[in-house]
Amino acid sequence: MNYYYIYMLQYSDGLIYTGMTNDLTRRLAENQTGKNKKCFTFMRIPVTLIYHEQFRDVNQAIMYEKQIKKWSAKKKLALVKGDEEALMSLAECRNETHYRNNKY
Repeated sequence: MNYYYIYMLQYSDGLIYTGMTNDLTRRLAENQTGKNKKCFTFMRIPVTLIYHEQFRDVNQAIMYEKQIKKWSAKKKLALVKGDEEALMSLAECRNETHYRNNKY
């Protein structure tokens, strides 16, 4: 059975990258080596794997990756730290249209 991984890497400049792979070890090695000087990540190595989660269903992995990619860096770090309270707080809507901001 194949497994799929959602992972987050933190680059030397603090940038957090979220991706998906079926071979986490290979993917991390590819990011660490920075072989392609034109690659976005080349100037940001070394990288640190800060989070990963394993899935059996590729579609679930893809959906979760897309969801996480939309998150702020603060929310991603809350997930990495396992800080459920911060995750819930950061998930709350803060738009003017939110019911808590409606004064009428």
